[in-house]
Amino acid sequence: MVQIAIIGGGIGGLTAALALRQCGFEPEVFEQAPALLDVGSAIALWPNAARVLDWLQLGDKILERAGVLEEVRWLDQQGHLINSVRIAGERRFPSIALHRADLQHILLQALPESAIHLGHTLGDYQQRGDRMIASFTNGDSIQADFLIAADGVHSRVRAKFINDGDPIERGYNIWRGISPTILSSMPPGTALEVYGRGKRFGIGPIGLGRTGWWATVNKNHAEDLAELFAGWYQPVLDLIETTPPSSILKTGACDRLPVRNWGRGRMTMIGDAIHPTTPNLGQGGCLAMEDAVVLARSFEKYGASEEALRRCERSRLKRTTMVSRYSRYYGGVGQWENVFARGMRRTALALVPEALALRLMQLFFDYDATSIGI
Repeated sequence: MVQIAIIGGGIGGLTAALALRQCGFEPEVFEQAPALLDVGSAIALWPNAARVLDWLQLGDKILERAGVLEEVRWLDQQGHLINSVRIAGERRFPSIALHRADLQHILLQALPESAIHLGHTLGDYQQRGDRMIASFTNGDSIQADFLIAADGVHSRVRAKFINDGDPIERGYNIWRGISPTILSSMPPGTALEVYGRGKRFGIGPIGLGRTGWWATVNKNHAEDLAELFAGWYQPVLDLIETTPPSSILKTGACDRLPVRNWGRGRMTMIGDAIHPTTPNLGQGGCLAMEDAVVLARSFEKYGASEEALRRCERSRLKRTTMVSRYSRYYGGVGQWENVFARGMRRTALALVPEALALRLMQLFFDYDATSIGI
């Protein structure tokens, strides 16, 4: 039996384990956390990720705990509509959002307990002949035929293999929260993005009577959310107020420039380990899930080989580079502060026809990792 070790038990690592099992392999996952707890923020799963879940036969389970998104609206900070687009397409592959912990739990439950090893922080790895050797800070070490790094934006595998320092900060902070309420003032099945001066606020239903939200603020502003968004569209303030402060997560917006070399020998990287993406398009988790399926299909098509890894890497480079670049640009425009630039942004948003907006979204939504040529 081919031995495949996956470093990282997040969305990408767990999806890779499931996809590889579906293609006849039995990978094992090594996660640094001592327990996978019910923490985290909301995550959007657009149709490109919904196809992955359908392929894994998990779509129905996910829908039971998710909120379905049928429309996207852009508003100004007073709540006035700038533009909107209906995104309710083929019902088999809907756009949804849910608690990240719910997604992780469903993926985890679909794997055998024996395939998950918690409390394993990678210390080092190396290839000896046809074997990958991984050692962990708890004193354990393993040997495997292949090593898949899915260990996130601060990947230890990447630090050794590429050694390109920290991710690139993009000049604004991100807060993420989940309110245990659904506001009566909120339109159902709708994702909102609210624009202000150097600030944005996103809102969407995430299922089970909850609302997910995120806020972005340029780093030259204050830090108190209630102060930052005082006087804004009332649902913004209501969601901040109804979210337990201890559950709000704050990070800097960051990504990395694309690199062509994702691995060497019998090692490769997927997800944020190799192409971390700013969250502006909600595609970071979706890209990791795409990576996982293309990787598994490459193993299935080319056999357990270094060629399979390299084929996967080459087939994913253009797609991940495009999404990461557009996400960075979209976020940069969203954080504009200059009054004239903001006026141009509003005018441009307002003038985009719905048909054109849908075509632009289809650049991201129509990708099918389960059938794309590799």
